[in-house]
Amino acid sequence: VQSIGAVLLLLASPAVSFQSAFLGRQQKQRRSNGSQLCMKTIAVIGASGLTASECVYQALNNGDNVVGLTRNPAKLVIPKGSGGGSAGGPLTDEKLTLIGGDVTKMEDVEKVFEAGEIDGVIVALGGKTSDVGDTMLTTGTSNVIEAMKAKGVKRLAVITSIGTGDSENQAPFFFKVLMYTAMKKIFVDKNNQEKVVQASGLDYCIVRPGGLTVDPPTGIINVIDGESGSIARADVAEFCLDAITMEDFPYIGKTPCISSVGGTSWVKDRSAKARGEEA
Repeated sequence: VQSIGAVLLLLASPAVSFQSAFLGRQQKQRRSNGSQLCMKTIAVIGASGLTASECVYQALNNGDNVVGLTRNPAKLVIPKGSGGGSAGGPLTDEKLTLIGGDVTKMEDVEKVFEAGEIDGVIVALGGKTSDVGDTMLTTGTSNVIEAMKAKGVKRLAVITSIGTGDSENQAPFFFKVLMYTAMKKIFVDKNNQEKVVQASGLDYCIVRPGGLTVDPPTGIINVIDGESGSIARADVAEFCLDAITMEDFPYIGKTPCISSVGGTSWVKDRSAKARGEEA
């Protein structure tokens, strides 16, 4: 199985397709590939979230150590997308250090970088502004960047959303309506979050996924120039892990929009099923 970083083809729609390196629950020998960084420890910020838990789970299966920060450690469970029959069970591993804390508090963020020699960071923060505040994404990501610089950590992947920054026109019409109405506050925060990352001087990749699902990974990730489609959270996690582990990852310093089906329109799915809350 080739790395996600290998370009397979140019699609008829303006997208580049990558083959994911994901191998389910089988441990991968990532370090046998000369293009992979020799990872020691990966930090996942917002670790109990739906996409973040995919990052944690897959990183552990890859043989990496993980330090996770989350407000709700008890909510970290094996994800539905790549967890198979074990999905929903406790996500525990001797290679996992889980820290309960608030990303907007610098002292909590510093605990992550005191827990081990961090080699790369994935920021996968989420939540309603009514619950986490209007500036949590920007403040929290700024804290992470400051802590990374203090420890000399360079590689960073940050998950935002289709519609942020210069990808506004890649969002479907009905999602644009939400961006300027019900989701206006969160998009102000997301846009400010991206600006902080872009000004950081770090080796960053801002990942803008299309409509997120909890489906099993497809293994195909399309980098889209036009209107984006949907994508499994498991595939987003794989892309982020490659962004911080591949020495020659092609989207460092960039803001790729990704989906599993290039150019397929989608409507924001707010159902319980889309969040993995029902069978």
